[in-house]
Amino acid sequence: MQYYVAIVGGGAAGLSCALTLASSKGRGWQWIEDKKFVVFDTGSSDLNKAYLRNVPGVDATLGKELISKIRKQIQEFDSVDFVEERVRRIEKEGDVYRLWTESGKEFTATYVVLATGFHSFDIEGLPVEIVENPKSPKPGRIMIKHVDYEVMPNLFVVGTLAGLSSHFTSCAGSGVEVAIQILSRTVGKNIVIHDVPDQG
Repeated sequence: MQYYVAIVGGGAAGLSCALTLASSKGRGWQWIEDKKFVVFDTGSSDLNKAYLRNVPGVDATLGKELISKIRKQIQEFDSVDFVEERVRRIEKEGDVYRLWTESGKEFTATYVVLATGFHSFDIEGLPVEIVENPKSPKPGRIMIKHVDYEVMPNLFVVGTLAGLSSHFTSCAGSGVEVAIQILSRTVGKNIVIHDVPDQG
């Protein structure tokens, strides 16, 4: 199946990226209306084990409940598919990336966003450089080297895999930043997505 953006990982960073991309629809921007997005998520995000009391504007909540809420927000836009499978291999072919899941299904995407967390990285086929995550309080956590979240053309890394702190807002913010980069490249100018209340 063919998508515009493939997001590998369904934690704070991956879901925030997907939500921002999805929210670009319905604004009269014809350059994005025909684009589809996909999130590969096996439910293994560390956020599932968290209890959050210091997320601005969010009442104390379990991480798994926040994940569920964000997924529902995304699904309201009807432009993001969820695939409950692990991605095993990614290769770049010309201007597209090919992704293969554990069961052998094949997908293509113009952009790929890696959001798999800082425990390990076992996706084959990409020439990425893995180093120690400098902001983790625990040893053995990793990150992928990048410049402004970009690892190679149209391949991005977000969240703790980008070397960020594991705080929800840090990871979520990186997902939003990358989504905005992708949208800005698509239209050829810098954009920001803001909403205002209906005045009617």
